[in-house]
Amino acid sequence: MILVTGPTGNIGRHVVRGLLGAGEPVRVVTRNPSTASVPAGAEIAAGDLTDEESLREAFTGIERMFLYPPADSTTGTAALTKLAREQGVRHVVLLSSQTVLHPSSGLIGQIHRIAEQEVTDSGLDWTLLRPGSFATNTLNWAWSIRADGVVRGQFPGASTNPVHEADVAAVATIALRTEDHIGVTYHLTGPAAITQLEEMRQIGDAIGRTLRLEEQTTGQARAQLAGFASPAMVEAIIGYYGAAAESGEPASVVPTVEHITGRPARTFAEWAREHADDFR
Repeated sequence: MILVTGPTGNIGRHVVRGLLGAGEPVRVVTRNPSTASVPAGAEIAAGDLTDEESLREAFTGIERMFLYPPADSTTGTAALTKLAREQGVRHVVLLSSQTVLHPSSGLIGQIHRIAEQEVTDSGLDWTLLRPGSFATNTLNWAWSIRADGVVRGQFPGASTNPVHEADVAAVATIALRTEDHIGVTYHLTGPAAITQLEEMRQIGDAIGRTLRLEEQTTGQARAQLAGFASPAMVEAIIGYYGAAAESGEPASVVPTVEHITGRPARTFAEWAREHADDFR
């Protein structure tokens, strides 16, 4: 059986669907089983990733696990992976991030670097997934686009390589189902590098609306992001996009999604059309 953590998140829910669609038995772990919305067919267990002992029962009978470290957590995953190994888990697919390669990523990179090191030191078989920027990051613009057709951001010229959440999940699903990907680190991106300004335009095309950009100061960006993340995470986000804007270079793009899944990675324009209702 395969255990999926974060089953209601942008990536986890697609992993659950993909595994169930492939006929795999799936258990999901969540803090609130009574209210969690997960695909029919998945077994639900209670547990908190920040309290490894709460996961002992959830790990029973599990051979493989999809793991996404809790956001803002610097406590690492050593105790969790130790318990997983004791309970018979053999292989963990870790959702990490390309921020591990960027010193300017601050807390975001730190969280993922710690998780990667502890997973690879755990004695478990492992596969590391390092996506670049998520297309879903632009959902932070949804409220202002719905309200007045405005995108407020600090670095409109920063180049990103937005990857569709379903593509990340598709790679994770394949890695969980075979032993062919053990001991491998995969970098995952969308098929093209585009700026945040171009993302805004493609969202506008998807909803049939001309959107307007208001460039923010650092202080304004901090105030806006404070509604979505901790102060340390806010600084990490600003640092990451600031470094991308300062470099002036297109974000790196790799064909890993196509190599693993056998089909091209979805474009940001495709993502925007699929999520158009979020911005209307």
